[in-house]
Amino acid sequence: MLAGRMEKSTEIEGVIVEFYRVGNAVKVSAVDTRTFLEVSIVASPHCSEQEMTDTVLRKLAYVQEKKLGQEKKLGQEKKRGQE
Repeated sequence: MLAGRMEKSTEIEGVIVEFYRVGNAVKVSAVDTRTFLEVSIVASPHCSEQEMTDTVLRKLAYVQEKKLGQEKKLGQEKKRGQE
């Protein structure tokens, strides 16, 4: 459990995870150090640090997959336009 105003940063397998206590909530951000893609969530301070970390990492993976799918789609559209 997070107590008081907390700012913390850790790195997990090329991803920086930061925790910021803002009033009655915790903002958790994750930044991929290779692509500089950043996502964030807002969680209850009653959640465990592990729950918040797992959630923000799942969101980062989701956004990365979505972005990759959009890039593939764009590449296919460009390819069709050249034919």
